[in-house]
Amino acid sequence: MSDKRARVVFLVRVPAPRTEQFLAAYEQVRHLVAGGVPGHLVDQVCRSATDPEQWLITSEWASLADFEDWERSPEHRELVRPMRECFTDARSLRFHIHAQTPALP
Repeated sequence: MSDKRARVVFLVRVPAPRTEQFLAAYEQVRHLVAGGVPGHLVDQVCRSATDPEQWLITSEWASLADFEDWERSPEHRELVRPMRECFTDARSLRFHIHAQTPALP
């Protein structure tokens, strides 16, 4: 199963006064991860259309093992600490990608 692509989902709450701090920290993480973490493919940050303090962070990985290797690294903990300090609640989910609709030409 570890050869399948994976999607990692974080559902987090960020109080309104911490929004700018959270987004700045996310930008730091995003650029560093995209620039060189093995197996990282893409990520997104999304804000709820109905609750401005609810955020969704998703990332796609070549394999779940790639994400887990990075997550266990000391660099990961240090890099994401400023972002996590903005959360009042967080939930993490991990999925193997079973099927995907092809992109239209």
